[in-house]
Amino acid sequence: MILAIDAGNTRIKWGLWEDRGFVAQGSILTPRAAELPDALHMLPRAELAIGSNVAGATVRAAIEAALSPWRLPVSWIVSMASQRGVISRYENPAQLGTDRWAALVGARARCSGACVVVNAGTAVTVDALTAQGVFLGGLILPGLELMARSLAAGTADLPLQPGRFQPFPVNSVDAIRSGALQAIAGAADRMIHLLAAQDAPPQLLLSGGAAETIAPILAREYVLAPALVLEGLVAIAQA
Repeated sequence: MILAIDAGNTRIKWGLWEDRGFVAQGSILTPRAAELPDALHMLPRAELAIGSNVAGATVRAAIEAALSPWRLPVSWIVSMASQRGVISRYENPAQLGTDRWAALVGARARCSGACVVVNAGTAVTVDALTAQGVFLGGLILPGLELMARSLAAGTADLPLQPGRFQPFPVNSVDAIRSGALQAIAGAADRMIHLLAAQDAPPQLLLSGGAAETIAPILAREYVLAPALVLEGLVAIAQA
């Protein structure tokens, strides 16, 4: 069994993989990393743990300490120039976030053709992967909540309140929510257009905590892949 851990800025996601699929998945808030053993205590013990961490050294140390009673060291991945059929064109491959790299590896394992990988969490990334497995590059933009908070913090009259998506918003809170959603959907559409201009029409893969919120406003077909980072981690571990 493989324990895959995706430590993000808001949540730590985990999945226990056996044979050909996850037998258990879950998440905890990142500040509660020390509670990871409580989330896993009823599960069979994994033989291997592999992780991606973009939440900093303190979170990494907390996860390692939480798993130390199990005597289960975590192999933390680094983004590479090439791995598992993916070739990075990042100027400094090691600088790419490991969650983005794992998602690209997971996308390659799922899809033999071109694809655009959207990982929508605290931040949103929109990455282009060719049919040959070349990662051309991608975008980073604020997630839904970050966009709303930045407007509330930087303006006097735009409140931080829950809003709804509307095609033509007629109040400020809905306008903020709709603007954030349209910005993310527009970035995905633009990346698909750019990739399609030099490759076959790409598949759109949606992952991350906000994926199901973004999906309904898209004007194209998509595949929800909520555990894409974890899938990529398992693929790397299996190699």
